[in-house]
Amino acid sequence: MNRRTAPSLLSRLPVDPYVLALLATVGLAALLPVSGTAARFAGGASTGAVGLLFFLYGARLSTREVVEGLRHWRLHVTVLACTFVLFPLLGLAARGLVPFVLTPQLYSGLLFLCLVPSTVQSSIAFTSIARGNVPAAICAGSFSSLVGIVVTPLLAALLIGGGTTGFSADSLFKIVAQLLLPFLAGQLLRRWVAGFLTRHKKPLGLVDRGSVLLVVYTAFSEGMVTGIWHQVTPGRLGALLAVEAVLLAVMLAASWYGPKRLGFGREDRVAIQFAGSKKSLAAGLPMASVLFGAHASLAVLPLMLFHQMQLMVCAVLAKRRANDPEPPSDEPAPLTPAPEEAVAAATR
Repeated sequence: MNRRTAPSLLSRLPVDPYVLALLATVGLAALLPVSGTAARFAGGASTGAVGLLFFLYGARLSTREVVEGLRHWRLHVTVLACTFVLFPLLGLAARGLVPFVLTPQLYSGLLFLCLVPSTVQSSIAFTSIARGNVPAAICAGSFSSLVGIVVTPLLAALLIGGGTTGFSADSLFKIVAQLLLPFLAGQLLRRWVAGFLTRHKKPLGLVDRGSVLLVVYTAFSEGMVTGIWHQVTPGRLGALLAVEAVLLAVMLAASWYGPKRLGFGREDRVAIQFAGSKKSLAAGLPMASVLFGAHASLAVLPLMLFHQMQLMVCAVLAKRRANDPEPPSDEPAPLTPAPEEAVAAATR
């Protein structure tokens, strides 16, 4: 095999390379977990990485894009309802599976998965492949990420309760200090740093992913040291995968047929389905490290598994949607502006 064919073979693998990196990080934490002074140092570095991530989120999000997107409130409200209403309701309904199918710890992680905001990049990619409304996917994903910075931690504190630090002054302080303040700082400084971020987009992307890997390594190391992984058996993992498969199937169906009943056209329904049925690993992992502390390793496991599952299923679904017949001429027009305008907004 020559060197040129290796990357092409890797690109054809059904597994996201970033998920492979995450799994390798978990393996490293299992073999070489940090403890003692090294663990305290890693924890401090992880806290700093979370702050950096949310600063970059704030600095990259165009305020103008948010204001323009407000014109299409009906579509965005539908996506937000899927992400922060229907998903959490299904997560709460899954409580009946404890303790026969899921352990309390795995259920807390499953419920947290249901509270995480939607993805941005993959929603746009799959919407484009399926010949959907790309501008809607751009705006919907951005809005979901923005709302999730506030809503996800609050919902987690209220609904998961004892699984996190609880809804207390200390948990609120952690949310504000590690998530909201860096995000707001990024928004305030965007005017001066946006150009730098645009010019160095690729290396900063590596910083993003490296920071998340550090968070994962720290969380899983702590889980290994405390012996929390002894509570998970292969049977429980198989049950978790089955539950998540049902959850994804229900959300894909609801986010496709529900918008049809609401009068959305095909292109908008495609955007709603891919933005409303998926969860962001990049946003969820740092939040889990803040909210769950020593129990973050089990809390993020359902999210990591669901993330890979949604990518594989949605990739197949997007290709099938691309072969759909052209919609009739009297079908409602998309609710968002021309793709050229949205793509330009996304690159600002």
